[in-house]
Amino acid sequence: MNLIAITMGDPAGVGPEVALQAITRARDVKKGYIIFGSVEVINYYIKLLNIDMEMNILEDETGFNPDKINIINVVELKMEDFTFGQVSPICGDAAYKYIERAIDYALAGKVSAVVTGPINKEALNLAGHHYDGHTEIFAKLTDTKIYSMMLSGGPLKVAHVSTHTSLRNACDRVKKERVFEVINLANKTLKQMGYEEPIIAVAGLNPHAGESGLFGREEIEEISPAIEQAIAEGIKVQGPVPPDTVFLNAVKGQYDIVIAMYHDQGHIPLKLLGFDIGVNMTIGLPIIRTSVDHGTAFGKAGKGIASYKSMVEAMKMAELFLGK
Repeated sequence: MNLIAITMGDPAGVGPEVALQAITRARDVKKGYIIFGSVEVINYYIKLLNIDMEMNILEDETGFNPDKINIINVVELKMEDFTFGQVSPICGDAAYKYIERAIDYALAGKVSAVVTGPINKEALNLAGHHYDGHTEIFAKLTDTKIYSMMLSGGPLKVAHVSTHTSLRNACDRVKKERVFEVINLANKTLKQMGYEEPIIAVAGLNPHAGESGLFGREEIEEISPAIEQAIAEGIKVQGPVPPDTVFLNAVKGQYDIVIAMYHDQGHIPLKLLGFDIGVNMTIGLPIIRTSVDHGTAFGKAGKGIASYKSMVEAMKMAELFLGK
């Protein structure tokens, strides 16, 4: 059995709930998941949600039981140590340690993939872990130099040239080498997902993809040369395509994935079309990592009302990569 780690995310958010709900109530995912988290928090939700399954607290993966809720108690966190819905460095530190342990297990081959629950970036940084988010943590802890964020939701897939940075910096990061890296990563990833010859669209940075230089020269000087290099290497890629039409055409089936130049260019259409079912992936890693595509939803935390659809989709995506 391919065991898969689920990090429960920030304890003050909905991550523990959606992980537990998905494992125990989703009918279209396999058995084989281990929660990396804190026992008391999971036990709180077992009682709140009236889940009729025993918890199996593991020392390591060898004690896995497919008929129980398997958990590795990474941090001995008490319920009185935090408050649902509030930013806390204690929770930020715990969330980081869940991720760290799960990555260690994946790199050692003890689990075959890691599915992550949502974290709070402010809490993470208050705890002294200075990262922009999951993507950067996974890249650092796996010593990966070339990687990208990829989103999948409903009829649309998007990979990003840059993510968590200012719009001004994002423009500066549109360089030939980086654009080609993301095209190449997207091509390899879609082939792993079963696409024989993925068709890739590259969005322009500027309105109308620069309009032949009238609205900016990035398309001429950086994006088009990257596309030409990818075509020369046998990748089926088109562009730069005006960003106001490329996502619509992808949804209609003209492209299998869109390369977005910056965070919101890709996130806005994806979340519009598939907010509840979106999956976030880090591509280019030596391990499989998928995630929910939503935040900690502090306003819903601790109440038993959070949707676990995105977590289920993230689990199914991890299973797809593993061929389960």
